[in-house]
Amino acid sequence: MGFLLVVLVVLGGGLVLLSHRLAWAPRWRARWVRWVVPTVLVLLTGASFLQFGAGPTFLSPRAARPFVWLGATWLALALYLLLGLLLLWLVTAVVGLFRGGPRREFSARVHRVGVPAVLVGAFAVTGFGLARAEDPVITPYAVRSPDLPASLSGTRVAVVTDLHAGPVLSAAFTRKVVERVNAAQPDIVLLAGDLIDGPDWRYAQELAPLADLSAPMGVFAVTGNHEMYSGTIPQWEQAWRELGITVLDNASTVVTRDGASLRVAGVHDWSGVGDFAPDYDAAVAQVAPEDFTLLMAHQPRAALKLDASLVDLQVSGHTHGGQLWPFRQLVLGQQPMIDGEASVNGIRVITSRGAGTWGPPVRLGADPQIPLITLKR
Repeated sequence: MGFLLVVLVVLGGGLVLLSHRLAWAPRWRARWVRWVVPTVLVLLTGASFLQFGAGPTFLSPRAARPFVWLGATWLALALYLLLGLLLLWLVTAVVGLFRGGPRREFSARVHRVGVPAVLVGAFAVTGFGLARAEDPVITPYAVRSPDLPASLSGTRVAVVTDLHAGPVLSAAFTRKVVERVNAAQPDIVLLAGDLIDGPDWRYAQELAPLADLSAPMGVFAVTGNHEMYSGTIPQWEQAWRELGITVLDNASTVVTRDGASLRVAGVHDWSGVGDFAPDYDAAVAQVAPEDFTLLMAHQPRAALKLDASLVDLQVSGHTHGGQLWPFRQLVLGQQPMIDGEASVNGIRVITSRGAGTWGPPVRLGADPQIPLITLKR
């Protein structure tokens, strides 16, 4: 309840600021602007809530998607409008200190010129971010280890995280990701959580293209925090199995090729509770120190709970690389790394910025990616 109150206060304050700077501060001659602008802003902000949960269930996911997309995109546009208008206000205030004459009229003149410029800039930045978010690229990494059997040197592992298929991103986006993964010809595919946004009965079809993933050594998955939020975790896991995906619930399995083997392990998301709580010991219970072990954990901070002697490489997602500028560095308030490769608690961790988006289907300063890791002896 407290969190909801904070959200409402922040949204309300943002709407008041936007309305004042867009409609009132310029002192437009057309008085209707002062009422139309706040009304449109309130409607757009209301539409932004359609993306959560099962969305507007009186419409099919396909019919609802344009409205959900509009509300989600508005959140990014509103952010850049706010930043631009705050900068405009700052310039107006500073210049106003060093000039004579009525400050209110000077501010109005500046806003009549500045507001259209801010609008154009915010739309341009958001449009660029929309285009970037549609283009997840294969990002190569190389990991060397003496524990890797010689015959498995050159094994390629594709990591897909944070698809967030559901009310905003459809099966068409999932299909694009699958096509790019298959084109990279991986031996193993790891689906490291947050594949969905919403319940299985509403959005299972958005993940159907995952059945076409091609990896001769297997496709494996673990839960992320959004699977936990869905309220239908068992149903989602069963749906994944029906797509030919091996689900690793705090467990590991042996993968073999040419008589040599490695282990793939997976742990439930950090946020899980009850039957779906993460059990870091159970995830590596069958692992021997001499095994080469790949471990999936949706959040990079899971490495803080693991035994470094039993994990050669952890792959994670969750952070989105911040997704929208200027939020990138805020990730470090919760996680030990933002993206890329790092050592966490003595464990090598590769954290993907993710293939999809959450909230606004927009990325700025954090392009989407699909890591392709080549394992080498």
